[in-house]
Amino acid sequence: MIIIRFLKRLLLVLLISHLVYLIALKWVNPPITITQLSQMINQKKLKRDYIAYNEMGINSKLAVIASEDQLFPTHNGFDFKEMEKAYQDIQKGKRFRGGSTISQQVAKNVFLWQGRSWVRKALEAYFTFMIEMIWGKERILEMYLNTSEMGIGVFGIEAASEYYFNKPAKDLTASEAARIAAALPNPRKYRVNPPSPYISNRASAIQRHMRNLRGSKSLEELLK
Repeated sequence: MIIIRFLKRLLLVLLISHLVYLIALKWVNPPITITQLSQMINQKKLKRDYIAYNEMGINSKLAVIASEDQLFPTHNGFDFKEMEKAYQDIQKGKRFRGGSTISQQVAKNVFLWQGRSWVRKALEAYFTFMIEMIWGKERILEMYLNTSEMGIGVFGIEAASEYYFNKPAKDLTASEAARIAAALPNPRKYRVNPPSPYISNRASAIQRHMRNLRGSKSLEELLK
């Protein structure tokens, strides 16, 4: 009985601590994430520079939305059509392709580890729901642009902008922002500057999407 009471109390403490941390991250940036810690240990490298939302520049925000999640301003954290397509591809034995929204990627990047286990996906769904409810779209996008790996040991749009183009993120051109966004599916593999043929082609497509997305009221409000 003593052990059971202890475990119940421990579970309650962990639950409360987790909720406090999750709420605090609405205003405070995470000291470090599991992925950042892993890269720091394995690569002996961690280049990171958190910046405020209004310092990120419109091109950076628009590029990742155009590249990763065009329905981000309006969905509730999940894009069920894309998830269904990804599941059908797996069933047919096709190459795995991600169906994760920006919100899901933030949940993974900030709270969890990299990988494809069902346990991690279940936790990802929970954290996605929570940050959509507590943080809101602007904070989620800000956290995405601050915590995503954009090169080997390079985390966040400011660090990536300085690393690839020697300028702050707010000064990135549409082409430069699109090239960084184009590498996001596998930033440890693709070459951004000078761009590989794959990055050049994908960045061109992203720029077309960026132009097509402009004018949406919900998107324009988010980009301010």
